[in-house]
Amino acid sequence: MAGDPEVEEAAEWGGAGIRSVLTMGSLVSPSGHEVSSSQVHFPEIEGKIIGLYFAANWYPKCEAFTPVLAAAYHQLKDRGDGFEVVLVSCDEDRPSFERFHRTMPWPAVPFGDLRCKKRLSERFQVEGIPRLVVLAPDGEVVHPDAADLVHRYGERAFPFTAARVAELEADDQRKYASQTLEKLFSIDGRGYVNAKNEQVPISSLVGKTVGLYFSAHRCAPCIKFTAKLAAIYSNLKGKAEDFEIVYIPMDKEEDGYLRSCSDMPWLALPYDGAPSRVLARYFDVREIPTLVVIGPDGKTVTRDGRNLVNLFFDMAFPFTDAQIRLLQEMENEEAKGYPQSLHHLGHRHKLSIVSEKSGGGPYICCECDEQGLGWAYQCIACGYEIHLRCGRNAEGGSAGTG
Repeated sequence: MAGDPEVEEAAEWGGAGIRSVLTMGSLVSPSGHEVSSSQVHFPEIEGKIIGLYFAANWYPKCEAFTPVLAAAYHQLKDRGDGFEVVLVSCDEDRPSFERFHRTMPWPAVPFGDLRCKKRLSERFQVEGIPRLVVLAPDGEVVHPDAADLVHRYGERAFPFTAARVAELEADDQRKYASQTLEKLFSIDGRGYVNAKNEQVPISSLVGKTVGLYFSAHRCAPCIKFTAKLAAIYSNLKGKAEDFEIVYIPMDKEEDGYLRSCSDMPWLALPYDGAPSRVLARYFDVREIPTLVVIGPDGKTVTRDGRNLVNLFFDMAFPFTDAQIRLLQEMENEEAKGYPQSLHHLGHRHKLSIVSEKSGGGPYICCECDEQGLGWAYQCIACGYEIHLRCGRNAEGGSAGTG
């Protein structure tokens, strides 16, 4: 458009490079103030690989991802790699933007430049955050969203090219293929985990099904799941099953770790942030609680142990695909005995039975607040869903015609 200062300015730079993407005069330094003394000018970032970080102060996933990205950023800076991050804020007010930006070591698009932020969001089709769009020095897209790569590999993901990603994934496959329980716990060289009053050699766990429980004190979902897992652990121990759990602490302070251990009847990795972080990255743990299950051969059976425990309780053991298929087949057979529709005390509309193939899917039961998958009684009008078992006490249940 003739007379458009952004277009004219980009044209002066030949329409290429980072200036073809970021067309404002300057960026805001990490101090968070849009004044001339706190500006970052483009010659300082030209020739580098740029990560456009779309994020917002109000979104918990952005709050969690920012320190992960910052750790990788600092390591790349220390190595002298040509990498820079630019925040493109999705915050709704300036104080939130400034507060969030002050937690970051990189510059930002000025909060008031709504036109630029809108144009960037549209250009890169940003529909969810956090999002990390990686650009080459010439402004071409290297990776449309490298947030997942940073989560999994940290600074090792640089320069985020398809070739680098292929290398990392091949390395992962080699590690998984040669994985043993001893290798997983050899990070700190200790060779043991803690019981209540003793140290238990890792070698004593070999040949068992072992759950790696990533959790932390004062985490509400962790507190709830720990109680359920403890009951299931006790049941399996009572059946003399070869099952053990090792707590992998995500606690920020040792006091929290000690409190967590006092609430858990199983073993625990000694408190030291490094081994826990390495295991969390190895298994790509994004949230807690997470239960990763290792089989008797030392290989990973599932990273979805939490969901399997919520769905099938102690019947999920030993968490193998074969066992889960068996449970699903049993559930399918059992569902044939339930009415096709019913009225439930907790809801005013009629509920219809659905399966995973007919509209069912992952859900939280509105009756017991526990997870469900597939079979459910569902209100098509408003999304109310309950487990089949939670419909047993329903009033007015009647078999439909299907």
